[in-house]
Amino acid sequence: MVLESHVSIRNTYGYYFYLFEFASILVFSAEYIYRIVHAHQTNGKKGVSDYVFSLFGIIDLISILPFYLNQFIKIDGRFLRILRLFRLTRIFKLGRNSSSLKVFVKSLSSVKAELIFTLFLSVLTILFSASAIYYLENEAQPDKFSSITESIWWATVSLATVGYGDVYPVTVGGKVFATLISLVGIGIVAIPTGVISASFVEEIRIEREAKSKRDS
Repeated sequence: MVLESHVSIRNTYGYYFYLFEFASILVFSAEYIYRIVHAHQTNGKKGVSDYVFSLFGIIDLISILPFYLNQFIKIDGRFLRILRLFRLTRIFKLGRNSSSLKVFVKSLSSVKAELIFTLFLSVLTILFSASAIYYLENEAQPDKFSSITESIWWATVSLATVGYGDVYPVTVGGKVFATLISLVGIGIVAIPTGVISASFVEEIRIEREAKSKRDS
């Protein structure tokens, strides 16, 4: 996919890229069908449903879906280019049996409620920030802060502490508010980071204790 983005390489080796893609799709398609059949033989329809709608089941599907859509359905080229990005999900298939990935997934699952609350808090903070900066900056910069919707971009990059600098306040009130929001953003970004890190460390500890019990 990376090499195909170079026009000269794509024009020279495009046919070989297609053959490699085709061979990969055959392997992944056979694997997907096999897993469905195996799930049905093991647990019937429930097993098929559990696999198809599981994380890796969805990854398996969207990793092969763009190829078939491109072959059999006439779709808009821009949409197809977006679909091609799903080929990158095949990388995640490498970690299907990774114990580290399983520990990481378990750590995320154990703090799901906390992460959902943090997301909800972030959305509320972004909406509040966008509304406030709109009323503070609209008169001074009507082109950049034309509405609360337009102001959401500024609020998002400010709370994420990215600060691209394409949109920024120029009034005194706007600058003061932006300073406060930037400090709040540090805390909002730190909360999920700390929660996930603590949960990950805890899962590693549990995993090591279980391993030591099995060894003993």
